Amino acid sequence: MRKIREILRLVWSCNQSRRDTSRTCGVGKSTVDDTINRAVAAGFSWPLPADLDDEALELRLYPPVVNPASRKLPQPDWRALHDELVKHKKLTLMLLWQEYKEGEPSGYQYSQFCELYRQWRKKLDRSMRQEHRAGEKFFVDYSGQTVPVVDATTGEVRDAQMFVGVMGGSNQTYADATWTQSLADWTGSHVRAFGFMDAVPHCIVPDNLLSAVTKTCRYEPDINPTYAALADHYGTAIVPARVRHPKDKAKVEGGVLIAQRFILAGLRNRTFFSLAEANAAIRERLLLLNNRPFRKLPGCRQSRFEEIDLPAMLPLPETPYEYAQWKKARVHIDYHVELEGHFYSVPHRLVKEQVDVRYTETIVECFYKGNRVASHPKSSVQGKHTTTPEHMPKAHREFAEWTPERIISWAAQTGTATAQVVETILSRKAYPEHGFRSCMGIISLAKRYTKERLEAACERAVTIKGVTYRSIKSILENNLDQKALPKQMELLPVAHENIRGTDYYNDERKLYADTTDHREAELDETDSHG
Repeated sequence: MRKIREILRLVWSCNQSRRDTSRTCGVGKSTVDDTINRAVAAGFSWPLPADLDDEALELRLYPPVVNPASRKLPQPDWRALHDELVKHKKLTLMLLWQEYKEGEPSGYQYSQFCELYRQWRKKLDRSMRQEHRAGEKFFVDYSGQTVPVVDATTGEVRDAQMFVGVMGGSNQTYADATWTQSLADWTGSHVRAFGFMDAVPHCIVPDNLLSAVTKTCRYEPDINPTYAALADHYGTAIVPARVRHPKDKAKVEGGVLIAQRFILAGLRNRTFFSLAEANAAIRERLLLLNNRPFRKLPGCRQSRFEEIDLPAMLPLPETPYEYAQWKKARVHIDYHVELEGHFYSVPHRLVKEQVDVRYTETIVECFYKGNRVASHPKSSVQGKHTTTPEHMPKAHREFAEWTPERIISWAAQTGTATAQVVETILSRKAYPEHGFRSCMGIISLAKRYTKERLEAACERAVTIKGVTYRSIKSILENNLDQKALPKQMELLPVAHENIRGTDYYNDERKLYADTTDHREAELDETDSHG
């Protein structure tokens, strides 16, 4: 359903052709056509209603239908229809089909009409010259030639990658250096390029590198979710070049060659000791390149950009895109998902469901069927949990709220002896949490008996040193709490001739000490004479 929303956004909001939309979303053009037709038939327009979730949208677009019986019908004049499409750029198959149905009411339905036309068109061999409309396409790629940067401390040389972007209408060029071609550097270069132009193109045409396309396919490439999120943030579209079709990105191929010859070759005798220093030098050469006059046309890249592309481009959003990554995660039985060794909670009803996790340097968001269900600050602590109480079942939430201090305070509401019993049980455990169950059991006895009886039973338990749940329960069951407390018996000394008493042992210890001192003195005297 996320692709259906993206198809509707690109066609209705970004004014993309259905073919470009099919490449961007990684689906067939017939799927795009069918989706648009169903949305029109359902009475939708962009933006979609805010309260329309994915399930309701799917039900509206794909209601149960009965397939009509197959039949043989006269074929339309495909050559004439094709010539009409080539002659009139704004003409669509939908309009041609509507005109066809007016003359042949019992003819093919729209999906079959489009399928038959595509089958006929496969037999054609046409080479079309690309036309670049103002502000429409921004072609991007990496240069094969790198920028050497020297470590001032070790003298080690590290090669930086050079990103190049070219506007289709004016040939306005952007370039910068990054350490890698990773997703973070790839999206960062796009953000800086849009800031450099102070506007956003209607669509981006990248090559099929991994940072742009997760599934390299000649017909149905899958756009990287993070890259797609960048396009959504700026309101633009991504139309990858076809595999082994360099004409699809001829602009950037030429732009890369020019950047290598004018920028990198012009900096060949300079030594850079940091990436920032290299980018500052690249920016100087880039400004010279964009302001260099054309040989065969009036003006330069910058003037053509300001005249042609800039007025037709999209405005920049209020805030630049923040780099984010996506991953799919299965919700564990403890209603948490794992990300980089840390665990984040989601609503417990999603246990064992698969969610999409979007994470930046500061935040982690979880999405289920396109709806955000959880958001947490990102943590780098390994093996720990970040849990929102609202995500927990009621029983888990109530248990998690208990602490030793709270249990003791709750027991004190019954009485001093009850609080003393609870505190004693908790202090005997290596971990106080291990005594929670016993303490809660003792406190729950007040529901079956009264608080007064429980307090009396606890007082008796403290006296007889029977501070356990079983002991206190037994006292209450046998009504011992209603009897007087046992008195402590005073032990009197016993006089008997066979009982030596403490004085005897004190005299023995004294005699032993005197004997030991005498022997040590004799040994010392012997050694002195020896």
